[in-house]
Parts: sequence; structure tokens; C-alpha cells
Amino acid sequence: MAKTSSHSRPFLSSFHPNFSSSSSTTSAFLSFTFIHSFIHSFTSKSYISTMYLSETSSPIFPIPTTMRRSQTMSKFNPYHHLSISLNPDGSLSRLLHLPAFSSPAPADPVSFKDLPLNPSSSTSLRLFRPTNIPANDGVVARLPILIYFHHGGWILHTASDLITHRNCADLVAQIPAIAISVNYRLAPESRLPAQYDDAADALLWVKTQMTDPHGDQWLKDFGDFSRCYLYGVGCGGNIAFFAGLKAVAAASHLDPLKVAGIVMNQPMFGGVQRTNSELRFATDQLLPLPVLDLMWELALPKGMDQDHRYCNPMVGGPHKELIGELGRCLVIGFGGDPMVDRQQDFVKMLTGCGAQVLAWFDDMGFHNVDLIDHRRAAAVMSLVKEFII
Repeated sequence: MAKTSSHSRPFLSSFHPNFSSSSSTTSAFLSFTFIHSFIHSFTSKSYISTMYLSETSSPIFPIPTTMRRSQTMSKFNPYHHLSISLNPDGSLSRLLHLPAFSSPAPADPVSFKDLPLNPSSSTSLRLFRPTNIPANDGVVARLPILIYFHHGGWILHTASDLITHRNCADLVAQIPAIAISVNYRLAPESRLPAQYDDAADALLWVKTQMTDPHGDQWLKDFGDFSRCYLYGVGCGGNIAFFAGLKAVAAASHLDPLKVAGIVMNQPMFGGVQRTNSELRFATDQLLPLPVLDLMWELALPKGMDQDHRYCNPMVGGPHKELIGELGRCLVIGFGGDPMVDRQQDFVKMLTGCGAQVLAWFDDMGFHNVDLIDHRRAAAVMSLVKEFII
């Protein structure tokens, strides 16, 4: 049965904010390029703040519920919004160059190193550990292992980007834990299920470090291979879910590595039929519908629509037979996220298939709000720390 935090609204109730869990009735809706340039370089292209006047107030640009997919924001250019351009060969030019984190300060509480994963796929890992490993009665503690999948809508960002690096470093320092951030392949150059395959490579790599006498010393000395957790943000939450299913299917090959749980922070899902939250936030300044549609168009196998199970796991399929064998699941969402209805439907599917789920939804906030709102970032961190046992 799904559980909810006392600081969140029940995950199955109608999503009309009651503002009881927030001290403010103002949500800041930021363009995709702004939120990332703000985080990384503290400069912005645009800023739009939207005030909700009542619990049932409509978005500033109301969208008719009968609007067709092609009609929504027909003059809007999602490529420009994302600072990308499509090349004739089907690859992307990514025009927004985000700073990478590569030089730790001597006093940093977290150490890291970069390692290859699968040379044939040009994938890699960024491995993190606390600089000072905690000990109990002089015995060095074994730490949980987090396999981390970054956000970016399938098409953007890397494990070395500043925000991804800081997220992992914060988790490692505060839990504490060992973290492995997966630099998976991006779409459209590599379409789904390439990202799931990269996640499976990462799981097998972690297992190998335990069994190989020459495995990575950080993991061998400090990692608890019986407490491995998958952690994903946005599309990374989607990857974490499908990686969990792969781990269930390949459990005998991964032994003695055990996936103890999955954290899905604002996981990215879609579908052909529009949800109420997608219509309500169709002109969201971070993730308007044309942007979500473009991300899926570039990520899904060619010719597949958004009811493919990679995008919409709520549809029927063999994957549902494995859900009941997943470890514990934590699903986190925010009320102003266009995908929040799908995230709630996802929670209902997990519980209906027998998974053990903790669902936490904040009435306020927007997609990725925890990247810039310290209070919500602290709430998410507290949830994750309690979940990882």
C-alpha cells in the first residue's frame, strides 16, 4: 500500500492546491534555458512569475480541454526553447554550454573520480565517496551505494554538469553514501532503450567491482552491496524504474548485488491522451507541452507514439509482471509539474501491481523546483535519507 508523508497531500486526491503544505501561494515558472543557466552561471534569458489567486484558478494562458496536440501553442518553437537545433543527419547541436565540475577544493567533504563504463558505447561513470568515511567503534562503516541517473529530458546534460555533480555530492555527504553517476547516452543520437542498456551496464559494473579482485577499491572497501539504490530525476526517474525491472529480471546474474530500493524524483512519463495537469499547465514556462512532445519524439524508437511502454508504463505489457518484485519505491512530485497526474497514475500502477511504495507530492512547486528552492531541496533530501536504510 502506498504511504504519504504528513507534509504532503494524499497522492490519490484531486490535485487542487489547498496551500496547507506551503507558506506561499506564488509559483515561479521559469523557462527551460533560464532555470539551467541560473543554476550554472547565475544569468537568465527570461523570468516569468505566475500568481495563483485561488485554489481553482486557471493558468494565465488557459488551454481548451478539447485542443488537439498539434494546436497547442502552435507558434511556439520547442527547439529554440531548449537551445538545440536538429542536424540533417538526425543528431542535435546543443547550443547551451553548461559548466562542468572538474576541480574539487581541498576542503570538499566529498571526493570523486571519473571511470569508463562501456567503451563501445562511449559511456562513463562519476564515482563519489565521502572524504572522511564514518566509523563505528573504530570499524569503517559500509555505506549504501546509489546509482544515479541525471535529468535532462533524454537529450541534455551529463554526469559532469555542475548541477548533477552537486546533487550527487550532496547525497553522498548527507546520507552518507557511495554514489555512481551514470553518463548515459543521449537521444536522438541514441534512442531508447539505449539508456536502459547503459543502466544495466552500470548495475553489472557495480556487481563486478565486488567479485573482481582488481575491482574499484572505493566500492570494495566502503560499499555495502546489499544496499544498492537506484536514484533518478526527471527522465532519470524513468531510467531508474526500467533499470529496476532489468535488475529483477537479471537478479541471478547480479548476485550478490541487491537493489534495495528505487527513488524516482519527478519521473518523466507521457501518453497519447492528455491528462488534466498537462492541459492545465500546457503553457508552463519550463515544460510546455510542445517541449515534452519534442523530447519524446527525439527519445522514443522511431515510429512509436507516446503510448509505448517506455513513455507510458501504465499501458499493458510484460513489464507489469515484474513490478511486484521491485524493491521499495519512493516517488516524489510537485503540484505545478505538467506530469504530476501521470506520476500519480504511476504510483497507482505500482501499488496495484504489488510494489511497496512511498509517495510524496507537494501541492506547490513546479518541475525541478528543488534545484533552486532550498526549502524544497531540504524536504527531498530528508525523504531520501529516511528512505535509504
